[in-house]
Amino acid sequence: MPRRLLAGLAVVCLTSATVPALTATATAESARWTVPQKAFPLGEAGQVKQKHKSVAAGIDMFTLRHGKKSDGYTVSLLMKGKDSGSRANAEAVAQSARDAGFPVVVSEFVRPGVADHPEGTGYMARIGSWSLSKRDEAAKMVKSLKDAGIASKVDFLGDDGTPTTGPWDVRVLTVDPKAFRGSYHASIGKTVAARETTSSMAKRAGAIAAVNGGFFNIHTAKNLRGEPVGVSVVDGKLLSEAVAGRSALILKGRTARITEVRTDISVVSADGEKTAVTGVNRAALPDELLLYTEEYGVKTPKDDGAEAVLDARGAVLELRPSGGKVAPGTRVLHGTGIMADWIWSHAWEQWTVKINTKVVDLRTGKAIPLTKDTSVIGGGVGLVRNGREHVTAKADGHANVNMILRRHPRTLAGVTRNGTLILATVDGRRPGTTVGASMIEAAQLMLWLGARQAINLDGGGSSTMIVKNKPANHPSDGTERGVGDALLITP
Repeated sequence: MPRRLLAGLAVVCLTSATVPALTATATAESARWTVPQKAFPLGEAGQVKQKHKSVAAGIDMFTLRHGKKSDGYTVSLLMKGKDSGSRANAEAVAQSARDAGFPVVVSEFVRPGVADHPEGTGYMARIGSWSLSKRDEAAKMVKSLKDAGIASKVDFLGDDGTPTTGPWDVRVLTVDPKAFRGSYHASIGKTVAARETTSSMAKRAGAIAAVNGGFFNIHTAKNLRGEPVGVSVVDGKLLSEAVAGRSALILKGRTARITEVRTDISVVSADGEKTAVTGVNRAALPDELLLYTEEYGVKTPKDDGAEAVLDARGAVLELRPSGGKVAPGTRVLHGTGIMADWIWSHAWEQWTVKINTKVVDLRTGKAIPLTKDTSVIGGGVGLVRNGREHVTAKADGHANVNMILRRHPRTLAGVTRNGTLILATVDGRRPGTTVGASMIEAAQLMLWLGARQAINLDGGGSSTMIVKNKPANHPSDGTERGVGDALLITP
């Protein structure tokens, strides 16, 4: 019979005393936001250890540490490259290892349900348990299994998402809109297609502080992997379309809010023909009409399609085969398949085509004005809605064990009742030093910090907080990773 591991997390009761107070102060040196005095919501009960630093007028940074190391290592047998799966698959790989003389235990675990995805059950086949100082012994077991033709890996037990004592290492940056006189912006770096470090984007913009933004597409061509997965608006210009219904962070001046969005993009020819534009600044699929802007940074796809080069007013400057540059001051409509035929038929040279772009707030049903002081960053799972845990893993494309239950480094953004912006990085993948957080733990943390709305941004090795041109946290890759976009706090 399999052993059962409980993956449920302790319920944290939030009262008015738990939510941090936001108090006005007479000097920039005093924190406007204070760390909650009640117990840290993760791990064993107890107050968090904290350090405070005043970064600038209205901006404060807190270093929070809590918990102690207790988890060690195990060895997980792999099922088609994964460390968990169905009971039948777990039992099958376990039996293969037992036949080779290895003592394997099959364990059942429960992936907690979230707002839009029900609870699930999974199974792991594992061998042994080693302390933090004995990882080499676990690695020897992996080698022995490999020699027997059995695929496996060393797993740190703190990554599982089951109850742990930690420890946690968290950076929290708060921006009080009443005292801060600057503004928030998104940045895609030098181009949409290329990845760039958060610190590089921050330095070029003269930002006081910054965090990495949303997820980027690692499953496209290597030279396009800076492309945001989902919506991206930089200073009022749409640079990547939304995945309808997914979470986003809306920035305007020094205000921030969180909602779900969709994009509606269409083109109307001079002859009155109207059709949908299905994507912006990404690889093209069959029978699509895409829009490329000068921020794209590489040539358009060479795919036997057709292109109309437009000036800023929408006048067609040139019709050409696919695969060309997007010159400064121009845009390119790119059609494949039947949409290439649309271009040849309805985008003649010297005609004018009108491109209509909307980013729609799905909570209000209204379009978000794309003014020059507006930016939008796509998130990768909503965490808190209206002061309650509301993890939208399915809607945001992360309804799986690895994203919901497993602990990873996290970058989180939240907004309090009075409009204070809270940015947090939870370092992880550093056994014995910091374990990271699951999606549910991330939601609990943001509630504890006082967020009424909160969102998960890209995490893992991307999680980076920059303060005055220096990393404030410890990126898990050991060095700063190039990312698709970033959130900048500028003077």
